[in-house]
Amino acid sequence: MTAIKHALQRDIFTPNDERLLSIVNVCKAGKKKKNCFLCATVTTERPVQVKVVKVKKSDKGDFYKRQIAWALRDLAVVDAKDAIKENPEFDLHFEKIYKWVASSTAEKNAFISCIWKLNQRYLRKKIDFVNVSSQLLEELPKVTEESVPSGENQSVTGGDEEAVDEYQELNAREEQDIEIMMEGCEYAISNAEAFAERLSRELQVLDGANIQSIMASEKQVNILMKLLDEALKEVDQIELKLSSYEEMLQSVKEQMDQISESNHLIHLSNTNNVKLLSEIEFLVNHMDLAKGHIKALQEGDLSSSRGIEACTNAADALLQCMNVALRPGHDMLLAVEQQQQRFSDLRENFARRLASHLNNVFVQQGHDQSSTLAQHSVELTLPNHHPFHRDLLRYAKLMEWLKSTDYRKYEGLTKNYMDYLSRLYEREIKDFFEVAKIKMTGTTKESKKFGLHGSSGKLTGSTSSLNKLSVQSSGNRRSQSSSLLDMGNMSASDLDVADRTKFDKIFEQVLSELEPLCLAEQDFISKFFKLQQHQSMPGTVTEGEDTDGGTLSRQHNAGTPLPVSSEKDMIRQMMIKIFRCIEPELNNLIALGDKIDSFNSLYMLVKMSHHVWTAQNVDPASFLSTTLGNVLVTVKRNFDKCISNQIRQMEEVKISKKSKVGILPFVAEFEEFAGLAESIFKNAERRGDLDKAYTKLIRGVFVNVEKVANESQKTPRDVVMMENFHHIFATLSRLKISCLEAEKKEAKQKYTDHLQSYVIYSLGQPLEKLNHFFEGVEARVAQGIREEEVSYQLAFNKQELRKVIKEYPGKEVKKGLDNLYKKVDKHLCEEENLLQVVWHSMQDEFIRQYKHFEGLIARCYPGSGVTMEFTIQDILDYCSSIAQSH
Repeated sequence: MTAIKHALQRDIFTPNDERLLSIVNVCKAGKKKKNCFLCATVTTERPVQVKVVKVKKSDKGDFYKRQIAWALRDLAVVDAKDAIKENPEFDLHFEKIYKWVASSTAEKNAFISCIWKLNQRYLRKKIDFVNVSSQLLEELPKVTEESVPSGENQSVTGGDEEAVDEYQELNAREEQDIEIMMEGCEYAISNAEAFAERLSRELQVLDGANIQSIMASEKQVNILMKLLDEALKEVDQIELKLSSYEEMLQSVKEQMDQISESNHLIHLSNTNNVKLLSEIEFLVNHMDLAKGHIKALQEGDLSSSRGIEACTNAADALLQCMNVALRPGHDMLLAVEQQQQRFSDLRENFARRLASHLNNVFVQQGHDQSSTLAQHSVELTLPNHHPFHRDLLRYAKLMEWLKSTDYRKYEGLTKNYMDYLSRLYEREIKDFFEVAKIKMTGTTKESKKFGLHGSSGKLTGSTSSLNKLSVQSSGNRRSQSSSLLDMGNMSASDLDVADRTKFDKIFEQVLSELEPLCLAEQDFISKFFKLQQHQSMPGTVTEGEDTDGGTLSRQHNAGTPLPVSSEKDMIRQMMIKIFRCIEPELNNLIALGDKIDSFNSLYMLVKMSHHVWTAQNVDPASFLSTTLGNVLVTVKRNFDKCISNQIRQMEEVKISKKSKVGILPFVAEFEEFAGLAESIFKNAERRGDLDKAYTKLIRGVFVNVEKVANESQKTPRDVVMMENFHHIFATLSRLKISCLEAEKKEAKQKYTDHLQSYVIYSLGQPLEKLNHFFEGVEARVAQGIREEEVSYQLAFNKQELRKVIKEYPGKEVKKGLDNLYKKVDKHLCEEENLLQVVWHSMQDEFIRQYKHFEGLIARCYPGSGVTMEFTIQDILDYCSSIAQSH
């Protein structure tokens, strides 16, 4: 411990002109044992400052560093825990309590004793020593500062110098004297004992000399003793004066303490007054509503722009006053409580007045807008609500204020707005759709034909009754020369392109009128009712949601603003309530269009798909997007039904047993459908739906062409297949439908195969006997007889060959070809114009057979000189003249 004490004195306290008096090794109570040292120190310069310093060993090395220091005058209590039993724990009460555990009880006691002595010596303040043994607190003799030389380090008390400090450093003079003494003795270092013995002898000599000198100067000693006695008397007198001075200073100190305490109280009072003034200014500045604002809230004109602006500013000011963040304790002030009550009354009264005024505005709007319906009744346009929206948007900030202050009234206004506007929009939209239906059906007579009657053209019957219209019989629309298949509720041929274009324009105009109407209303609702709508949310409104009840299907706690997702749901449900008639009216219009002409579903599918795509790009979860998407499902269902009806009617087609078939009606109508669809679906978004329909239809056409060909009695099967697949191939080649490339190749292949089959079947064996003769020749060759030896066979010699050839002169051949041409002409239909193609193919097939016979004659009857009665050129001339003659 001594070594550590010396090291701390040298490294830490000497550089700071401090002296280390006591040290104790401690650690904090109840924590991990991280040792440190508590040091009691005094400064070497006046005025003396006494401190308790905590010293800790550095983590980065073996040196010590000063961590924290407390002035001894700040120490209030020293608690040794137990005055009887040995206990290393003790507490020091500075600004807070520090609990320590000493390495030993002895070190703790020594440190506490030093603290007690330092307090008695320098401070004389009342430090409470609790649970400390009385032996440690023995009163030490007082030592005056004058008894200690000013140039030397002073101890706590004169009698305990060695106890307080075991080591004193040599001053400069002492060091110099020792060096001179050691220089005078050569063996001072090499022989320390001899040097110490020499010093002892010299000390004895000096002591003897001093004694002799004292004994020789007895007179001087007596004088000195007398002087000492006088000095002692003077000291006693000085001590008496110092005591009187100390008593006087003590009274002055008490007075100064009183003055200091008085100054402190004055400062505290001044500080409190400043804080009080600040609080009052805060309340006055933040909770005082101007008289003008109060008047505007109570009597402001809510019908004029200036009055609305004044009420808006007053409502914002009131909201700021009510939402001010009060400091702790403000709410306990009576004035604050009264002012808050006054603000609440103002808010309630103004909210009631604002809600009543806006309800009146909603009602007046319904009356004013109804008066404008007459001028739109004959035009396919919807009334413009922009002026009404513009007038109401002046109240948007007040609605936002009402939403944040009184959510119940805000919710009530929302419900009333939906009620009034839903009835208004229902009248407008129904009248609008009635005009559209009249324009679609044309005259009153035609409107009755499609289920409309009366001046307003109300649609009678339900949607289901429209779907019950039966498919008309194909025989009613078929003449003796051709069978025309009915393709829907009305035949597609009964309506020209102009009628379909007219329907397309009317349907597009209906959608174009509805779209801006819905978007404008949704934008107004978002701005007026302060609902967020621009963050798209997944999901759509289902049929199970409440769309016509008095309250929203997802109620929120009254008085609590809705989160963003709920606000978007609220916009959607408000739109559903306001425009609840749009979807059923659109479905009725679609049913009417499908009833007029089933091909109208193509126009509706393209138009509706485009508008749905446009709406979803804006907001996929909006009311418009959801409603048009639901209606698009109905249109797609009608389109699929149209395709299914066509396929079903293909399967039900019946052909005449007495007339030739020709181009089947559903083949011609597929051409019409494909041409119409390609013109409608050009650059359309839902091209995939059409491609799927093409695939279904073409498969149906292929299957049913083959079915009809198999059932045909008047016309050969190959002719039916050849003509119809040629027509299909021509149609697909002309329209260039990419998804039907495979079917186009298949149609071409079927056409080619059946053309060849028909040519071979119709041509048959024009030289029948000659053909049988050469079949026998080929049979003999197949049996192993050499070709040049066939002529030696009795049944196939040259004479038999000449006999057969003579039976087929050129005149007979031409006659047979003429009869064949007439038969082919009777089988083929005029509209497909395949007669010359078939005749040319027959000519080529006949020439091929002729060449085959000549080859057999040349190989089996070489050098016989036998030839046919006619040549290839004769065949060409026969075929050409026959074609020209017909």
